[in-house]
Order: sequence, then C-alpha cells, then structure tokens
Amino acid sequence: MTCCRHCQEAGEFFNDEKARTELRQYRKDGPPNKSTRLLIDGLRTLDLSSATLLDVGGGVGMIQHELMAEGVSEATLVEASPAYLEVAENETRRRGRADRATFQHGDFVDLAPELPEADLVTLDRVICCYPHMNELVQASTAKATRWYGVTYPRTRWFLRWAKPVTDLYCWWKDMDFRIYLHEGVDRAIQSAGFRRFYHVKTFLWHVALYERPETVTA
Repeated sequence: MTCCRHCQEAGEFFNDEKARTELRQYRKDGPPNKSTRLLIDGLRTLDLSSATLLDVGGGVGMIQHELMAEGVSEATLVEASPAYLEVAENETRRRGRADRATFQHGDFVDLAPELPEADLVTLDRVICCYPHMNELVQASTAKATRWYGVTYPRTRWFLRWAKPVTDLYCWWKDMDFRIYLHEGVDRAIQSAGFRRFYHVKTFLWHVALYERPETVTA
C-alpha cells in the first residue's frame, strides 16, 4: 500500500535518527518538552484506572508509557512516521506491555473510521503538523468518550515571523511538511461537545484538557 503524502513527508522529517535520539532523552530524563510534561501532569489528576487511550501522533510513545504506568489498561498509538512507530513499539515491548498496546501507521484522519473509541484521546504537538485542523479535531474528538488532551502552538507574533523561514526550508528540501499556526483550535474542540477544565501556557504552547459534560458527575 502506498503511504499518503503527509505520511511520506512526516517520515522524512521525523526520521530514525530523531526517533532514537528522542527515546534516549526520554529514558534518561523523562519527557524532554515542558508542554508534554504539563499535559501528563494534568492527565495524572484523572482516575485513569482501567481507562483506554488513543494517542494520535504518539511519537516514541511517551504519553502511552507514562499513562500505562498510571493505570491505563489498553492503548492505541497512531503515528505517521514509520521510524517513530517502530521505536514506540519496541520500547513498549521492552517495558512488558506489548499485549496491551496496538500500533497503527498512517494519517489518523484516514484511519479514524476503523479505529476504536477510547476513554481518553491525546494529541501532543500534532495539530501544528497537520494541514487541516478542523478535520483532525473533528475526527479525534469523535473518538474520545470521556477526555481529550492536546498541546498546540500559541499564535505569538514572532512565530508568525518565523513561519516563512521554516516554510522556505521545507521548500528548499522539496518537502510538503509544514508547521501550522491554526486559529480557533479551542473553539473547534468545544464545538465538538467538550468542556475545557485544565489550561496552562508555556512560552510557545497551549496545554489543555477537556471532558464531555455528560460524563461529569456531581
């Protein structure tokens, strides 16, 4: 089967060297990015015992590894980069949890109709790498039965200035891959029926958790 253009570009950008470097950093010091750590910290406040997880664009599996240690019973990781997917699967096997995890390679929006629902859906630094924000949010929120966790870039003025530079680099490398500063992410998620209950900011990132109101108990 031919991989979609988005997956081909993701595989070239997020290559084997980057995947193995990221795994080494994670094994040594935990999640290297502050926004990822804040997302995981927020998720740890939830009762995740026996919960299921769908991690979209899961990279080397940091969120999956951390939350399975917190009680998540089953996890599905979807990743467009073959190198990152292989590293995530091998690390899950090394940690003795391969029997409770499933791995899918491809464009999540294309795969979504065949994927199971989960109590929790996470997208850590994924929306910024996908050209069609509304499609991605619609497809991923539809899979979340209880909680939805996300990190996405803040629209700071200097990021808008820097974006043409990164676009030029990708053009020079003959890559369709881009970084996107989407507007209206929070609005799109809440329009899908979710209520935000956790929101922190770093210098560059929004970190937010949402829940379906009908799952909230008095």
